[in-house]
Amino acid sequence: MQVNGSKAIELKKIFIGLPKIMKYGNDKEINTGICKQTTEGAFLTKEGFLGDGVADLRYHGGPDRAVCVYPFEHYLLWEKEFEEPLAPSNFGENLTVTNMLEKDVHIGDIFRLGEAIIQITQGRVPCSTITKRTNNPLLLKRMVQMGFTGYLCRVLEEGIVRKDSQITLLNSHPKQVSILYGNEIYFHRQKDIEGIKKILAVEELANEWKETLESRLNKLITRI
Repeated sequence: MQVNGSKAIELKKIFIGLPKIMKYGNDKEINTGICKQTTEGAFLTKEGFLGDGVADLRYHGGPDRAVCVYPFEHYLLWEKEFEEPLAPSNFGENLTVTNMLEKDVHIGDIFRLGEAIIQITQGRVPCSTITKRTNNPLLLKRMVQMGFTGYLCRVLEEGIVRKDSQITLLNSHPKQVSILYGNEIYFHRQKDIEGIKKILAVEELANEWKETLESRLNKLITRI
């Protein structure tokens, strides 16, 4: 199934993993779920894949953030820019995919993923754990700068997802608010009232983003 009008979506790999201790820097440690492993398949529930988990529930996980997706194309971009290889699931994503770039998918889009059905809810807000894992602080900055953060999904229907599963677009959201546009407003145009309103008009937006953007909007309107 085509998303960007020219190329078919491909599920490159599935990753799951429970939180564990990761060493970084000068013998520092952090408990994190970012170091996921390739799997042949897993059952996807409303809370995420069985066998997968997060360490910090304040910023990760939950029904609105059950599945993390990252475009495979960005791996090639970052490896070329920084001249060093990246580990599989380098960004802690569950799915590495092609032809589902942030500019081509929208908040509220619905996809069939194997036996499951998922819906995009928000752009991913990358955290410093990526820096700790890669020892490259510039990578995190560039992800945010470019809007190449990946994105998160809720699960509408549970089911098994296998490494050869197809990803099929079932419904492209009518408001057409792309993840890339959402990232631009969320990270870089935080005082753009019309932009914030445009994102908030998508009812399927993740609650966390709704609360954050509604708070920003109220403060901006109060100042007018």
